[in-house]
Amino acid sequence: MARSILTTLKGEHDLLRRLFVEIEQSSDRAAMTRADLLERIERTLIPHSRWEETVFYPAFVRRADREGHRAHAEALLHHAVITRTVLPTVKASDTATPEFAGRAKAFGELFHHHAREEEQTMFRLARLMFTSEELVRMDEEYEAWKTSPSATLALLLEETCSGLRASLQRLAD
Repeated sequence: MARSILTTLKGEHDLLRRLFVEIEQSSDRAAMTRADLLERIERTLIPHSRWEETVFYPAFVRRADREGHRAHAEALLHHAVITRTVLPTVKASDTATPEFAGRAKAFGELFHHHAREEEQTMFRLARLMFTSEELVRMDEEYEAWKTSPSATLALLLEETCSGLRASLQRLAD
């Protein structure tokens, strides 16, 4: 049976949820583990977010009603807060500190809220807006995109910007 983009995106949400649980359960002494988990979160989250913003969300909003437009606006703001503000703040933290633990916990909570909202509202509406064939095609396009130079560039650019934001955050702290 062919997969759907909604199944793939939900699977990535589930992976990120597990990584956030692991990071939250880690101790201050597990600095290297925390750094590895944060890198894994970033390497999953950034391509996922960029593809949603550039492909899935625009297709969604073109067919959306008022509820869909509202969900779309909320999701875009969640992405901006999570990837452009919270992630750099967490990255700026020393992974061996309680500050990191607190920031990582808040990061996870924001992500959990976003994923739940997206799954309950946008995915529910998408099942009504798109045919199963369209959802399968989007899934195939996403899988191909993730290994493309465009995805590699998107991740590199976001990591660079996130690193710069983290450096600025460290200076501010």
